Amino acid sequence: METTKLEAEVRELRGKGPARRLRSEGKLPAVFYGPEVEPTPLTVDPKALESALRGPRGRNTLFEVAFGGGSHLAMVRDVVVEPVSRELVHADFLRVTDETPVKAEIPFRTTGRAAGVVKGGKLNVTRRTVSVKTTPGNIPTEIVVDVTDLDLFQAITVKDLQLPEGVEATLSPSLTLAIVLEDRRAAKEAADKAAAEAAPAAKKA
Repeated sequence: METTKLEAEVRELRGKGPARRLRSEGKLPAVFYGPEVEPTPLTVDPKALESALRGPRGRNTLFEVAFGGGSHLAMVRDVVVEPVSRELVHADFLRVTDETPVKAEIPFRTTGRAAGVVKGGKLNVTRRTVSVKTTPGNIPTEIVVDVTDLDLFQAITVKDLQLPEGVEATLSPSLTLAIVLEDRRAAKEAADKAAAEAAPAAKKA
């Protein structure tokens, strides 16, 4: 199970004033909470947290948050970002265990050139993430589907996904994730071109 270590300190003062002072000192106010633990106010290094969240697992990164003489398994459940500066303002860490079922949003992408696209269609990906439920150590980095054999008007739905063992999609099985449709713009351009080419011949006739 891959984890990222994050050093933290227990903070005594709460409220907006102390939180602003902490941020001015380069510290990010946070809270650690979850089953069978008391909520614990913390501070963490915002740069270390940002770096981890920009990694391949993003918001699904599994952290070992070190504070109080121990190391605690956790996932980020909420991050508040300042809308103008985009700086982190606050983070919530949820305590988890190896066996704790958690919900996660997994990036979804396609690979290959669909048969329907070769015929002039257009691949529309309707969702960029797939909601799943699994244990923390079993969370996939991404879900990739090969659409090479996908023809015009054919779709990839949730039930078509081949998920790893122990990973369950929480979306409707019939929900469309990607579909090949007729490229109306290309069809219109082709029709306009054909009409333009036919016009001189019609005048001669």
